[in-house]
Amino acid sequence: MNILPAIDLKDNSVVRLYRGDYNTVHSVAESAADTARLFSDCGAQMIHVVDLDGARDGVRKNAGTVAEICACSKAAVELGGGIRCMRDVEAVFALGVKRAVIGSAAVSDPEFVRIAAEKYGDRIAVGVDAKGGLVRTHGWTEGTGRNAVEFAVSMENLGVRTIIFTDIDTDGMLSGPPFDTLKRLRAELKCSLTASGGVSSLDDLLRLRELGIDSAIVGKAWYSGAVDLREAIYQCKD
Repeated sequence: MNILPAIDLKDNSVVRLYRGDYNTVHSVAESAADTARLFSDCGAQMIHVVDLDGARDGVRKNAGTVAEICACSKAAVELGGGIRCMRDVEAVFALGVKRAVIGSAAVSDPEFVRIAAEKYGDRIAVGVDAKGGLVRTHGWTEGTGRNAVEFAVSMENLGVRTIIFTDIDTDGMLSGPPFDTLKRLRAELKCSLTASGGVSSLDDLLRLRELGIDSAIVGKAWYSGAVDLREAIYQCKD
């Protein structure tokens, strides 16, 4: 299982939120570039970056910082937040991003997802962000009423090769991932599955590995010191 350390950006600063609440935004690192270099030095093969401004407002404001992360780190970068059309996909790839994560637009414009997946293959992922089992969009601020597992399956049927499932209720809370939901997702999906939200310990990561999860995103657990990234990468590798 791959470990993907996370960098969340707002106004070009590295921040974290609790359960996706923008009122809880707080800085967790002085430099995005230094953080990315550290992640790479620990052995990370990919870094998960989120443009929180783009996710909520649909306008990416952190392009310069994303480009800096891509340039200074040996690890590949996947980016989510504000990717709403093919022009956006091409723009983030031009920054050096390896994989684009489509979130809100996957709900409103599934045809865009189909075309992007057909053109770029595994360089396209879909982020399924759920609260109470239902998909939320626009930086987790808007509900859709759509069942998260069913939606993930529909994205795979469009040709998407990677699903990133984020449990909003556990994100940033160090309370443990939603193992039951992830087990169901793993049973329903044949494509690569990334788990995000709630990781609090190496034991959580090892349990995700046992479930057959392909990748796990580590954010708050690393910034708080609860997980040693280098050790987690070593223990979870296939």
